[in-house]
Amino acid sequence: MNIAAAAPASAPQAPSIARRLAAFLYEGALLFGIVWLVAFVYGVVTDQRHALKGALGLQLTLFVVLGLYFIYFWSRQGQTLAMRTWRLRLLAADGRPPRAGRAALRYLLAWLWFLPALAIVGLSGLTGGGVIFAVVVAGALAYAALARLRADRQFLHDVACGTRIIDARSATTSSPP
Repeated sequence: MNIAAAAPASAPQAPSIARRLAAFLYEGALLFGIVWLVAFVYGVVTDQRHALKGALGLQLTLFVVLGLYFIYFWSRQGQTLAMRTWRLRLLAADGRPPRAGRAALRYLLAWLWFLPALAIVGLSGLTGGGVIFAVVVAGALAYAALARLRADRQFLHDVACGTRIIDARSATTSSPP
């Protein structure tokens, strides 16, 4: 059952969900370095000697820094480093990279990949790294599978904020390659 009409034939099509998930994993590998560096600097600046001391401050700092990373790349050229490697591009409805406000909204809504699963973990009292990892991965895969319900194969956060991921190999847009 499709819950949306098909995209116009002239519009660039969404890449496969598998390809977008591969870019998602690659993005995670790239972000590991950013998270490590920010956590190191945070620990030095705040004289953090214990992992739980200042944990909320570190989490908020990482949330802001990751947001700035995504907003910068999405609004500048429609591609993060991983998206460029996998030749994916983010576009707004006008066919250009989204403006900073729309990119910020997309960043916030993209947390839907993780928040439901994390809420389940928190409310159920599950513990143990392996169990939490399994729940979060299952939640992310379920979220990705929801795109199969749409004819245009876009993720829900893209639909909600008026953006779409396209295959940059076949796209003819006014954006730089």
